[in-house]
Amino acid sequence: MPEGDSVWLVARKLDVLVGRPLVRAELRRGKLAGVELVGRTVTEQATWGKHLLTRFDHGWTLHTHLKMDGGWTIVGPGKQLPRRMEPDVRVVLGVEGRTAYGLSLPVTDLVRTTEEDQVVGHLGPDPLRRDWDPAAAVARIGADPERPVNAALLDQRTMAGLGNLWVNELCFLRGVSPWTPVGEVDLPSLVALAARMLRHSATTPGAYQVTTGNNRRGREHWVAGRAHRACLRCGTMIEVRDQGDGGDDEEGRERRTWWCPHCQPGPVPASRTPRSPVR
Repeated sequence: MPEGDSVWLVARKLDVLVGRPLVRAELRRGKLAGVELVGRTVTEQATWGKHLLTRFDHGWTLHTHLKMDGGWTIVGPGKQLPRRMEPDVRVVLGVEGRTAYGLSLPVTDLVRTTEEDQVVGHLGPDPLRRDWDPAAAVARIGADPERPVNAALLDQRTMAGLGNLWVNELCFLRGVSPWTPVGEVDLPSLVALAARMLRHSATTPGAYQVTTGNNRRGREHWVAGRAHRACLRCGTMIEVRDQGDGGDDEEGRERRTWWCPHCQPGPVPASRTPRSPVR
């Protein structure tokens, strides 16, 4: 699932629509299908965590979420969307010379801009927003001191934008087991590191979701996706476990947790199901 930095970069790609009247607009989803947006102007592409908010000049906002399979693509002058993609189109927003297509979007809502809280009001502070509040994030994450730190970080209500990749890497870099109770973790330093990493990934060319500083294939991450491979720091085999508590969204049920038993001492779930190497 795309993380907060992924969606922020999608928004920056869609900035080509900002400030120009729409010459084509289609919302191909249920009751939204009859909404007329041609002639309207996109005023801003905002994000909150993994949610995209496309704001229009008439006081309405198109709220979309990529979840696992959604995406956006932009087609330039003289080009057409490949026919194989047509069945997946859910949103079309076009200005002169550029057309953006929202593909396989599982969530599309149209709300008044003044009422965006209806769709994002439950979210925690986001490091990629101007109103980022690290103290509030620390307070939300630490509200339940017994909760495992990985579950608390994945919960978008505590701090928006962190997905499984970042949570696994953050736990490694702070040297804690992913199942360590949040009450035993230095939350201010953890939150500060999370904010720096998300911003670096989103805004630094060539750094997108590279946590080790090494762009070589298979060495971009410390633990995520590296099951049964040697830890890049100590050589111990990285372990993996199915992650049952993924926070407030349904894709959490499908997550996996990776960690280095040597570099990340602490609690581990009692159930141990051997897994074959993940290639």
